[in-house]
Amino acid sequence: MLAVAACSNEPVDLQPIDKARTALEAGDGLGAEITLRDMLASGTPQEEIAAYLGEAELLQAQLVEARRWLGEGNFSDATAGHGHHMLGRLEMRSGNLPAAGQAFDRAHAVMPENSDLWVDIGRLRFRGGEQKQAIEASKRAVELDPTNPDALLLRAQLVRDSEGLSAALGWLEAGLEQSPDNLELLGEYAATLGDLGRAGDMLVTIRRMAEIDDRNPRLYYLQAVLAARGGDFMLARSLLDRAGPGIGESPAGMLLSGVVDIQNGNYQSAAQVLDRLATIQPDNQRVRELLVRAVAMGLNDRELVHRFGGMASLPSASPYIRELVGRNNEAIDRRADGEPLLGRAVQARPTSLIAIRGRMPLAIAQMRREEGGSAIQSLVRGRIQAGQTGSAISEMDTFRRRFPGSADALGLAGDARLADRRPADALTLYREAAAIRLTWPLVRRMVVAQRATGQGRVAERQLAQYLAGHPANAEAAAALAVITIEQQDWPRAAILLDHALDRAAARDPVLWRQRAFVAQKSGDIDLAFDAAVYAYGLQPMSARSSELLASVLEQQSQTRTAAALRQKLSRMGG
Repeated sequence: MLAVAACSNEPVDLQPIDKARTALEAGDGLGAEITLRDMLASGTPQEEIAAYLGEAELLQAQLVEARRWLGEGNFSDATAGHGHHMLGRLEMRSGNLPAAGQAFDRAHAVMPENSDLWVDIGRLRFRGGEQKQAIEASKRAVELDPTNPDALLLRAQLVRDSEGLSAALGWLEAGLEQSPDNLELLGEYAATLGDLGRAGDMLVTIRRMAEIDDRNPRLYYLQAVLAARGGDFMLARSLLDRAGPGIGESPAGMLLSGVVDIQNGNYQSAAQVLDRLATIQPDNQRVRELLVRAVAMGLNDRELVHRFGGMASLPSASPYIRELVGRNNEAIDRRADGEPLLGRAVQARPTSLIAIRGRMPLAIAQMRREEGGSAIQSLVRGRIQAGQTGSAISEMDTFRRRFPGSADALGLAGDARLADRRPADALTLYREAAAIRLTWPLVRRMVVAQRATGQGRVAERQLAQYLAGHPANAEAAAALAVITIEQQDWPRAAILLDHALDRAAARDPVLWRQRAFVAQKSGDIDLAFDAAVYAYGLQPMSARSSELLASVLEQQSQTRTAAALRQKLSRMGG
């Protein structure tokens, strides 16, 4: 009889507190709250269940109610660790990071080997700029419980930042082995697959998410990404709208919305959302170019010149922005202002790095230096631009001592040394920053420092490794192609240039000129002609495009057309 009872399918009769805990583990905040309030009504002391009631309210996003149970810290000895842990989560969601840190410290004193607590400590450290310490916390969380899906997810996110998309996949897959229906893990996995160009696998993962919860906002966002990449921008807009305001107000959602609206001809809407995103991410060149494009496509010539004329005149302005602002100056009969910009747009790009202006004037940044963040960034950038590199180094080192684990602080400290012509010292700091978060702008600066210190082969490997982890990055492929052209490795250069042109760089005249040149050297004159014609069509006033096309035409014995181009070059003085 005992054996039969042990094999029975009858549900186990759990105690009320165990039922509440089971509901909380399943994410059922409402079910847990009902059980816990019944316990409270039956005479259970509040301090015995306050930690769990606070967690239940957090799961339902009821922050005011959660604070009612957690805020006073009235927990029994048995639940104190969990209660302070939940209070830390509440403070972190409320944006009070110092208070969250204090609550987590109290929780750690009671349960120092709790994997979930270390996950939250890692997320808090990351948000507070202590990114190196966040990595250490994520490692500790996995060490304490290698099967914890949240710990594996955090580890994947931080590995993606420092080692690339491919390296993160293994951690995500390990998490999904433990929790195959975890929507957050599935969402990260789908997004990573998509960024790696594995659209088919991404779609399979999205379908799995739909089976679990077909109303999940991130599901609609990921479907919108797939639709946009497939060229169906009307469907992408519909899906993005269904994702809701939470997704739409995130930087990724805003970027996708701007791109979709441009493609659908909703230029004013695109300009509005991209303008907000440019305020959030002022150093994002891609966002700036999309914003200028949206305003230009909306035929707002005077607005475009008024808003972006100063940006187009900066040394760091892209050829694309210069060309658009130059054309719009001509459209409003300001040819004298437009011609210099159009002339600079077709000039060869500088191979050196260009200092970027801070978001605020140097004098204001000096007064607000204690605020940190954008103020210290503007201060250091202003010092660099003014040639005050010694002061820039001193300011940045002081700030870095306050935030020793910040990749941004390490990178900016490296910039100050690179500007001071100390590339070896800069490279040391860049490597520390890269171990935390490896971004494309950081890789570019590392490559410059490596080549300046005679480490050309190291720079090449750096680019190759980054491209392997971020295959959709056209700029990385183009930069590596330049090195292979210098080495006269024409087959490899052709592969890299084709890769870049296939990935968001199809309207880059410089890449098309390089592709034509490589085709010439490889003996493929027909391809060289096609690429040279396309480059010329993109920039007909470029001396380099005209010269290249004339050279290809001469190889094809089209001497009359080539001679006409050379006459044009002569008139241009090129």
